[in-house]
Amino acid sequence: MKRLSLHHTTRYEFQQPVRLGPHTLLIRPRVGHDVRIESSTLDISPQPAHIRWQRDLYGNSLARVAFADADTTSLQITSEVTLQQFDIEEPGLEISDNAQWWPFQYDSGERLDLVSFMTPSFFRDQASVRQWVDGIMTEQTDWHTADLLARLAAETANTFTYAMREEEGVQTPSQTLQRRGGSCRDFATLFIESCRYLGLAARFVSGYLHAPELAFAAGSTHAWSEVYLPGQGWRGFDNTSGRLCGPDHIATAIARHPEMIPPVSGSFSGPAGTSSTLSVMVNVSELP
Repeated sequence: MKRLSLHHTTRYEFQQPVRLGPHTLLIRPRVGHDVRIESSTLDISPQPAHIRWQRDLYGNSLARVAFADADTTSLQITSEVTLQQFDIEEPGLEISDNAQWWPFQYDSGERLDLVSFMTPSFFRDQASVRQWVDGIMTEQTDWHTADLLARLAAETANTFTYAMREEEGVQTPSQTLQRRGGSCRDFATLFIESCRYLGLAARFVSGYLHAPELAFAAGSTHAWSEVYLPGQGWRGFDNTSGRLCGPDHIATAIARHPEMIPPVSGSFSGPAGTSSTLSVMVNVSELP
């Protein structure tokens, strides 16, 4: 077993006093056979009127926060979680015999549930995605499924320029291809759309990364992708490092579209033109 401490602070500073509207938080790790939450605290200032927890469409643990009608010039949300990991071996990429080589067909029963994850989210970008993927596919005539996915994941990691972005939303696949760079969520988005072009089910994952040796893992949330592979289930690919996801990746939310699961989202009202500044601090450390 491995124990990890997660500290995540999001702070907004407002230029003028504002009233806070409803906020949604997707910052609590997803639990399962391999992850258990030992303890957790959530501190919010100003004090909210109430916090209601629920499960969303994808089974994510979601907090809906409502505030009293009072003016404020700041909002700070701090989450501290201690979690236990029980499956800490780096898993391999074991795929069923019928899916070892691309292309393959999903089982008809599974395919019905996977349709939404096989449907592109950025329809206007399909031409540029197709051109990019086809260029990679010409490197050889036959592709082992694992090799093809590893090749796509490595392309953004090895040839694109990573840049942390605090702006809302994601770049479109075309923008990422034109700029040859982006954030972790931009790389994941391009990979997901590429997998869907190839007929594979893929989804977006938001969470945390415990990898002190990687510069991009420090001080912020992280994003990656998952592909559904027969015999393996949902398998994670880190499109920023180009490697398979393992126990160092702690998921907080999954979704079909990358813009559906920002860690913190909400609204405020105030004088016209009121601006805000955002700062995020994330620390993930291993405990004895």
